[in-house]
Amino acid sequence: MSLISEENVRGGSVFRELSADDEDWQPTEMESLCMNCYQNGTTRMLLTKIPFFKEIIVSSFSCASCGWSNTEIQSAGRIQEQGVCYTLKVKAKQDLNREVVKADSATTRIPELDFEIPAFTQKGSLSTIEGLLDRAVAGLEQDQPARRAADPQVADKIEEFIQKLKKLKDVEHEFTLVIEDPSGNSFIENPVAPQKDEALTVTRFRRTVQQDQQLGIRADDDLEEEPAGNDLEVMRGEVLVFPTNCPECNAPASTNMKLVQIPHFKEVIIMATNCDSCGHRTNEVKSGAATEQLGTKITLHITDPSDMTRDVLKSETCSVLIPELEFELGMAALGGKFTTLEGLLQDIKDLIVSKNPFICGDSSSSDRLDKLKEFGEKIEKILAGQMKVHIVLDDLAGNSYLQNVYAPEADPEMTVEKYTRTFEQNEELGLNDMKTENYQQEK
Repeated sequence: MSLISEENVRGGSVFRELSADDEDWQPTEMESLCMNCYQNGTTRMLLTKIPFFKEIIVSSFSCASCGWSNTEIQSAGRIQEQGVCYTLKVKAKQDLNREVVKADSATTRIPELDFEIPAFTQKGSLSTIEGLLDRAVAGLEQDQPARRAADPQVADKIEEFIQKLKKLKDVEHEFTLVIEDPSGNSFIENPVAPQKDEALTVTRFRRTVQQDQQLGIRADDDLEEEPAGNDLEVMRGEVLVFPTNCPECNAPASTNMKLVQIPHFKEVIIMATNCDSCGHRTNEVKSGAATEQLGTKITLHITDPSDMTRDVLKSETCSVLIPELEFELGMAALGGKFTTLEGLLQDIKDLIVSKNPFICGDSSSSDRLDKLKEFGEKIEKILAGQMKVHIVLDDLAGNSYLQNVYAPEADPEMTVEKYTRTFEQNEELGLNDMKTENYQQEK
């Protein structure tokens, strides 16, 4: 039996990356009750890390008495600041092979069948679209014998619905798969990365009080909404320090927070975390001002290596586009950052290539690896000044900034465009007070 050592618990992280070379890292085994035959079976538990999905607990149970077994995956990482909703248009059989990380807090819907799997009714899983459909079918078929004995009509209706679910795997008609996760820890693979996935829409949203309570981050009797904002005067002139956990190894760390005035722009809150255990460092930026009335699109033509030293403030509501590479990075993908253009491009390369969880092991393909490798090489050429491209910062909230090295004069290589947000864009920012159906009626 392998046990979690005391030094791992107190001196660092108990979560380690999966590696065939790490022979010392073995699953923890424990005796546990089989819920099928009520005899003793064995549970094997492994604490590890998956890029993007953070820390996870993989557990496997097997019973020697009746042969029953099951495998579960559970997120052990941090709950994200915003929830996430993935909407996928399944148009071909290839889409069924997309890998999916589904947290136990996620709700799964197929609108065309009026089918929904509520949150916390299934354990978290790492699967494919086809695997999700098979799991739903297996769940419905499980109690069919008992239903047929008690109420044959209900059993027939459920059998009819099961056949509709199975028929989806033929993809004779397009259908929609929606995964909505208030914890922000679910994912659907983009098989055409680094290009934008036209069939997949990703939106972030603010959790409701009820969702916070379901996730256990708010007391059940706490029905008050969060305050609209904090008194920023408290942070002026001083650095605030508060304890937290490292986002990489989960060891205790500290975060420094400071209010900074960016020249020719506005005030922002910079939060920096340094981990003494693993050396990981992060910096995150929050806007110190309200959402602007207009969105902002900043376009820079990169013509010289010196452009890499320009300061960049990318807010959480900012998308990054590189038209020459047919690349688009959705808002919130990298969070808020205050860095240089070189740092932003390097972070994009790391996110898309180095830390992509769907290019390893059996899930990888030579074609996909070649495309990602080519994308990484093009980013390196941009960083070295060997490739002239345009980089676009499109911020719905108008809180992003790219340094004008000619300030206060106009920058000949940079344009700044202000635009009016659509109703749907205001919805993404949580700014609409009216209900969608009322708005549609007015239209």
